[in-house]
Amino acid sequence: MTTQSWQVYGQVLTSRLFMGTALYPSPQIMSEAINASGAEVITLSLRRQTSTDAADGQAFWQILQALNCHLLPNTAGCYSADEAIKVARLGRELFETDWVKLEVLGDSYNLQPDPFALLDATKVLISEGFRVFPYCTDDLVLCQRLADLGCEVLMPWGAPIGTGQGLLNSYALTLLRERLPELNLLVDAGIGKPSDAVQAMELGYDGVLLNTAVAEALDPVGMASAFRQAIDAGRLGYTSGIMPKRTQAKPSTPTLEQPMWHQHG
Repeated sequence: MTTQSWQVYGQVLTSRLFMGTALYPSPQIMSEAINASGAEVITLSLRRQTSTDAADGQAFWQILQALNCHLLPNTAGCYSADEAIKVARLGRELFETDWVKLEVLGDSYNLQPDPFALLDATKVLISEGFRVFPYCTDDLVLCQRLADLGCEVLMPWGAPIGTGQGLLNSYALTLLRERLPELNLLVDAGIGKPSDAVQAMELGYDGVLLNTAVAEALDPVGMASAFRQAIDAGRLGYTSGIMPKRTQAKPSTPTLEQPMWHQHG
């Protein structure tokens, strides 16, 4: 791996790819894909996985444990701050972690986060000691408010969840990176192909969270491996220094003050 280690809420990680656990054809394929991705953090929806005691839930829980990854419980499907707070508390009780991927949706069509409810829920959860990973839009003011509340990680969308549209507003994402240099930023939602992940990493983002692009691929395990390499390539490209765009052509082989080579018959 070319990716250097980094810290997320004090936890040292080597992988910069976070993976979801939904939509896979089978639990076995999910497990193989996550292993192939090299991910060290996996998300799971608390509204789907509400009990580790039921037979199916217990089997799924055992698979997650065998992956030996950090769990990031998810409040997906919540449409109010109160509901998200309750689900987050349940996740902490079930999985013994203060980490929570906080989703508070405001629209059922494009699954856009509700910025007002998101701020309300974040304030409460941080006061209760949660380490909040908010799923948010790429709005600078919203992200600044979340940072002011104490979030050390922000996860703005690239595009609506599950659309595979890639980074629809690279300007907004670039602005967030420039204005919030001290925060860990991950692109969450909308990533459809490995080149989207490369683009996010080349913008200076610290990581990518994805699910659908791998889970619904014809070969989820192969796609997970492709994203693993894409994350590394994008990060290495960013840290190595990407050449600036120019309006005027610049020859790769200058001709001034170079010897003239003549062909002799």
